[in-house]
Amino acid sequence: MTTTTDTSGIRLGLRANLAQFTLLVAVNALVGGMLGQERVVLPLLADQVFGLSAYTAGLTYIVAFGATKAVTNFFAGTLSDRYGRKPILVGGWLIALPVPLLLIWAPNWGWVIAANVLLGINQGLTWSTTVIMKIDLVGPSRRGLAMGFNEAAGYVALAATAMATGAIADHAGLRPEPFFLGIAYAALGLGLSALMVRETREHARAEAARHPAPADPNHHENLSTGEIAWITSARDKALSAASQAGMVNNLNDALAWGIFPLLFAAHGMSAAEIGVLGALYPAVWGFGQLVTGWWSDRIGRKHLITAGMLLQAAAIGLVAVGTTFPVWAAAQTLLGAGTALVYPTLLAVIGDVAHPAWRARAVGVYRLWRDGGFAVGALLAGILADAYGITTAIWAVAALTAASGLLVAVRMYETHSRSSPPPS
Repeated sequence: MTTTTDTSGIRLGLRANLAQFTLLVAVNALVGGMLGQERVVLPLLADQVFGLSAYTAGLTYIVAFGATKAVTNFFAGTLSDRYGRKPILVGGWLIALPVPLLLIWAPNWGWVIAANVLLGINQGLTWSTTVIMKIDLVGPSRRGLAMGFNEAAGYVALAATAMATGAIADHAGLRPEPFFLGIAYAALGLGLSALMVRETREHARAEAARHPAPADPNHHENLSTGEIAWITSARDKALSAASQAGMVNNLNDALAWGIFPLLFAAHGMSAAEIGVLGALYPAVWGFGQLVTGWWSDRIGRKHLITAGMLLQAAAIGLVAVGTTFPVWAAAQTLLGAGTALVYPTLLAVIGDVAHPAWRARAVGVYRLWRDGGFAVGALLAGILADAYGITTAIWAVAALTAASGLLVAVRMYETHSRSSPPPS
């Protein structure tokens, strides 16, 4: 594994920074676990405890989470450039502390929405910062591998927590026991981040100092945040294609989070069975990223993203036609595999194209679009499900996902090998 050292003694590379990298992997597992505590229990709470029969009303917690997380992602990159990565990480964990308590004590649905606003801020600050810190540490040669480890840790923990909370809910009820895990995760994440994580901003500065100054104006080091937002969202073909694919990917995740458990329950699945199905998709997604991130460092990014989006579309269609546990288990496995191809690879594209001087802000803009998909997906799925039924909503999202994959195939240029330079 390549290691480089600058004149200040800062070393880039996975091997040189293995201890901190591993610690950040563990911290991001706790970040994923905070989200996992909700994946199975909250849709059932909305239906069985709070009596929200309309899908759009029941999915408001995902809208609140997604919108808040998306905006927080945008500011997380800018704030981490200004104040450092570690203070933002610690701040994110402080905001997480009341989330499980609000979910346990919520007397009405407004408390659940408030908890998800705080959870969105927590996830935006902590997950964005662990992404940025890992990219800082490993340097340019192992970005795909680094993002594979980062996203795998988060989503494997999400899957394990979803399965655990489903089993707990099946035996002890929907509240309070399933949320005790969240209390433990928040306390441990705050302790590790405050006491053991070290600042990595100087690693990015060391890389920027020896970064070549290409003719491409997208790499200018003095770009404003607004200019970076425009480049990432529209001007650069690879960055903009990645941004739309990220949004559609998390639109899918909103569907899986908010609608799939209700579909499974309507066909007689128990909370434990729903927990298994809810965990299977992020588990395959999480473990798969250990391979796909590394794979994208070998063969490039574009084709993995295209294939992953099309595979997700096929898997969502299989959920729509399924009525039994085995069919849905197969669909969840395929959905996890497709997402594994896409998720770390999109982040690696941002790391490939963005200059180290503005990479953190580009990550923030990308994650603004990506996690905005939660809000868009929850609204779209809820409105369509209320108007035309769950199956129609699922088919509509499948079609949108296929279209997104085709757009990547047409618009994105390969960013890893740079065998074909981007248009000027």
